[in-house]
Amino acid sequence: MLFAGTRFSLAGLLVILFGCITKRKFLLPKPKNIWRIGVLAIFQTAAQYTFFYIGLAHTAGVKASVLNGLGVFFTIIAACFFFRTEKFNLIKLLGCIFGFGGVVLINLGGDFSFSFTLLGEGFVIFSGLSAAFAAGFVKIFSRYEDTTVLCGYQFLLGGAVLVIIGLCFGGSYRPVNVGSYFMLLYLGFLSACAFTLQGFLLKYNPVSKVAVFKSTNPIFGAVFSALILGESEQLLSYFTLLALALVCSGIFIINKFGEKRLKIQKTG
Repeated sequence: MLFAGTRFSLAGLLVILFGCITKRKFLLPKPKNIWRIGVLAIFQTAAQYTFFYIGLAHTAGVKASVLNGLGVFFTIIAACFFFRTEKFNLIKLLGCIFGFGGVVLINLGGDFSFSFTLLGEGFVIFSGLSAAFAAGFVKIFSRYEDTTVLCGYQFLLGGAVLVIIGLCFGGSYRPVNVGSYFMLLYLGFLSACAFTLQGFLLKYNPVSKVAVFKSTNPIFGAVFSALILGESEQLLSYFTLLALALVCSGIFIINKFGEKRLKIQKTG
């Protein structure tokens, strides 16, 4: 928790620094939007990763990966029924099923069982729900505040909360060597890039079109494991190739046809 908090706080500083350089001024949130940043910090960073890391510590990695894949369903359902930023239809449901099917396939053969505990599988599901609501909040809040400001300051605030939680429960920094600091900087940079880009995508695109791409996470995990760790057998397996086909099909279906019915209704 302490490491995650430090990473996300660093990511926030990097996002704010980048925004200050590109806009040539110091970025501060509008006073009326501070509460929006607080809400986003809770759902996007503090709650999501508190639930995720505790859940991951109490369940198998394979089960966590599969349950995390439910986040695509949660995100689209929240956008359609809670935030009402878009319409729900069977095409989006089909795309979700394809994407989730790919997540399940890529994890076949791992240590998966149907046992359920609140601190394990329950918290991983809560993490996905928190991320789903965060996506909806980003979509709405970006109408009132600059996306870079939203992402930077929510990271900084949410990361600070995780640091406090980590310290309160006895966490401490134990860097092995100088490379540890570079790894922390690298991970902070990754978070800063990924979530800021996601913020801009959510601002200009329907949530469902962005959310379904999260189904690619375990696919990229398999690909990079093959390239970096030499696990070529996993990459070339039928399960991996079929999972990739399913995920790509889900992405194509939602992005090509997901909003088609809505456009026809608007034209009519």
